[in-house]
Amino acid sequence: MSRTIAARPLTREAFAPFGDVLDTKGAPDKIINAGKCGRYHDRATLDFTDGRAGVSLFNAEPRALPYALALVERHPDGSQCFVPMSMTSFLVIAAPDTGGAPGTPEAFLTAPGQAINFHRGTWHGVLTPLEAPGLFAVIDRIGPGANLEEHLFETPWTVAAPT
Repeated sequence: MSRTIAARPLTREAFAPFGDVLDTKGAPDKIINAGKCGRYHDRATLDFTDGRAGVSLFNAEPRALPYALALVERHPDGSQCFVPMSMTSFLVIAAPDTGGAPGTPEAFLTAPGQAINFHRGTWHGVLTPLEAPGLFAVIDRIGPGANLEEHLFETPWTVAAPT
């Protein structure tokens, strides 16, 4: 049995149930550095049950659409923020929780310059750059205990390009 979902452009409104979109849309909140820099302030809510925020670098292999989605994961003890270190797009997959398991996933395509922050406990796909390089700064919880749950779909989903 084949199950297909179409990726769609990433917007704040569409992604709100799963997390925050970080971008520079609109006017800056403040102009700093002698008028040479716009600050877009407080774009993501970091949320940890314990531990501390840490910054790691992830180097992921690029993928292509259509993409076979077999695995999602979540982090019950902390939010997780992905910030691309290049002006390229990436695929973002998230799913609502349905009684402790992921429901029907949704897929989003970022625009160059967008980053995302998954809310704590949100089911999501793995880091999926669509172009090389796939280098990301990841801000997430550093602390004791297991903060990872994985779910394999019995029947994988196919993520297709926008229609």
